[in-house]
Amino acid sequence: MAENRQNRSRRDFLKRLGWGGASAVGMMAMAPLNAFGRPDEQPADPGKMSIRENRRTGDKVSLLGYGMMRLPTNNRTINQEMVNQEVDYALSHGVNYFDTAPIYHGGHSEEAVGLALSRHPRDKYFVATKLSNFGRNQWNLESAKQMYQRSMELLKVDYIDYYLLHNVGGKGKAEFKERFEDNGILEYFQQERKAGRIRNLGFSFHGSIETFDYLVDNNDDFEWDFVQIQMNYIDWRHANAQRGNTDAEYLYNKLEKAGIQCVIMEPLLGGRLANVPEDVKSMLTEVRPADSPARWAFRWVGSHSNILTVLSGMTTMEVLQENVATYSPLEACSDSEFALMEKIADKMNGVPVVPCTYCKYCMPCGFGLNIPENFAIYNKAVTDGVLPLPDKTAPDYQERLETVNKLFQKGLNKKQWATKCTDCEACLPKCPQHIRIPNQMGRIAEILRKR
Repeated sequence: MAENRQNRSRRDFLKRLGWGGASAVGMMAMAPLNAFGRPDEQPADPGKMSIRENRRTGDKVSLLGYGMMRLPTNNRTINQEMVNQEVDYALSHGVNYFDTAPIYHGGHSEEAVGLALSRHPRDKYFVATKLSNFGRNQWNLESAKQMYQRSMELLKVDYIDYYLLHNVGGKGKAEFKERFEDNGILEYFQQERKAGRIRNLGFSFHGSIETFDYLVDNNDDFEWDFVQIQMNYIDWRHANAQRGNTDAEYLYNKLEKAGIQCVIMEPLLGGRLANVPEDVKSMLTEVRPADSPARWAFRWVGSHSNILTVLSGMTTMEVLQENVATYSPLEACSDSEFALMEKIADKMNGVPVVPCTYCKYCMPCGFGLNIPENFAIYNKAVTDGVLPLPDKTAPDYQERLETVNKLFQKGLNKKQWATKCTDCEACLPKCPQHIRIPNQMGRIAEILRKR
């Protein structure tokens, strides 16, 4: 196995493809025409899920992956019956990649996923989970082993198909070394991969580009099998402008040149791209009247060929069915459609929304705020054209202010409003988008207090 991995080194990979660094630099366009060609996963039979091949193992992976972070609930408890039904539907319609983590749903996602998937033959699905060692007290080998073994127990498996170091980036290369390298954790999981108990080893990325470059540039040593990145048509070229993060275009192309396949998270940017402003929606429906904004966003992401699977947190059966239909099979975007999406991304970049993806890593708040829901309501007010408020002398000022308050009253108990923020900053290190949460809460609170 070690010899095979050496043959997959970046240099050998590029040599086998027949192109070098100079030609690789040219792969910077949004269209999927690149060194790997257009996606070739589309099956001959209409209605069948598009499949991508893991270039190392030959795994046939569904282009649509099931993200198990936002499962259906009943009185805040996971609705296992509904999870089972949705998993059954997904499997019967070709979805075979299921992504979870020890921290999802307050630590209960892995158990729910294990109960649902274990009802099916093990060779019918790929399960992905993570080492979510976020606290410094977990930065030791014994804690890592316990979390890893606990994951296998809850998932009811004796091997994990895709294992990730969770939320890598943070405060830079030094933190990565302390969190994963110097303590022997990464070496342990590399050994687990050699033993076959981990079939593919990767990491999910947020934050410091220094860390990303370090991990990809030294892939001859790390031998990553895949990397999970945030990618959508806004983040492709506007991530820097919006959240001080790295454009997905850079991340994707660097991974492609290194021969590392991508798993994609946040294709809808926390739901924002499913609820675009009306003028943007009109631009899309003029071209494809029957397609929703969400379908456009998924088609855009799936049209890039170095992607293994695209994760979607599908809480309801309706969302699951729409996403399955979008990729059964994928109709890749045309050059003109890519140009349209680029135009829309440029247009939307000026909309003053909070770049929250509703991951809930910031929760719970010690003072009772529902941080992501405050942002979601605020963003809806922006995309609906209610915010920003006009001058107080404008004839519709009071009406729009009242509309904002009604949105918050409908969506949240007042004890959860942004007005309750104490600026304690406990949420700041938890946010993978590096949002200055107290500052944003202060702006929302100012609007709510105007009433």
